[in-house]
Amino acid sequence: MTPHDAFHGRWSDLDRPPLNATALRRALIRPGGLWTSLDIVEATGSTNSDLAARAGELAEGAVLVAEEQTAGRGRLDRSWTAPARSGLFLSVLLKPDVPVDRWGWLPLLTGVAAATGLARAAGADFTLKWPNDLLVKVGGEERKTGGILAERVGTDGVVIGIGINVTLREDELPVPQAGSLALADAISTDRDPLLRALLRSLENWYGTWRAANGDAHASRLQETYAAGCSTLGLTVRAELPGDRTLVGEAVAIDSDGRLVVTTPDGKDHPIGAGDIVHLRPGGQDTP
Repeated sequence: MTPHDAFHGRWSDLDRPPLNATALRRALIRPGGLWTSLDIVEATGSTNSDLAARAGELAEGAVLVAEEQTAGRGRLDRSWTAPARSGLFLSVLLKPDVPVDRWGWLPLLTGVAAATGLARAAGADFTLKWPNDLLVKVGGEERKTGGILAERVGTDGVVIGIGINVTLREDELPVPQAGSLALADAISTDRDPLLRALLRSLENWYGTWRAANGDAHASRLQETYAAGCSTLGLTVRAELPGDRTLVGEAVAIDSDGRLVVTTPDGKDHPIGAGDIVHLRPGGQDTP
């Protein structure tokens, strides 16, 4: 590669410099800490797939970051793509020593950790859409700027993928309902401190939850998630497995992390899996 080619590669967009792997490792990996390794690749299909394939040979706390994902996945096998170096695209390997029936809280825990850590570092207000979307306000409307995907690996591991749109411009958005920290007027879009803040917050929340043996109430995870969840109090349409649909008011997050929806007949329906659409008064979808 010639110097000219290099300039038009990693440094072709001066608003989007590459991450500094050496500095990130120095800041995040320490004896007794959660993070045990941190690798950054220029591009890959999916960090979740790559990390899952190596989960058996890696210690808990392995982090894989991609400057660009070409086949990133969200929930329900939706694609997640963005220009190179325009966001944070990473996966982490966790091996929780808590009862397996409490592992369902991990995506919600990651959402709380990402929202709290990035809010401080970026100076932007985040809310959480159940179960795993991070929203910011752009022009007065809530837009998705991040998502989380947790996948079980082997008998003792979970790979959690996190994607955050950082510097995406309006003309780069995959759909009109998407957003980014830049479009939300964040005070910082420097990805190095944002990634440090996200991973430190995740380490803290995960440590607290694990110390409470995965108890979402004792670790205050349940109440913190509910406090930051924009889904609660809204009329929603739940698109459930088996082509079923449920419309009602989202009233609570239960002890298993499920969304409780009360239908007009007064019945409560705990929802553990499905797609949730926020509805405007009158039943119309929000953007």
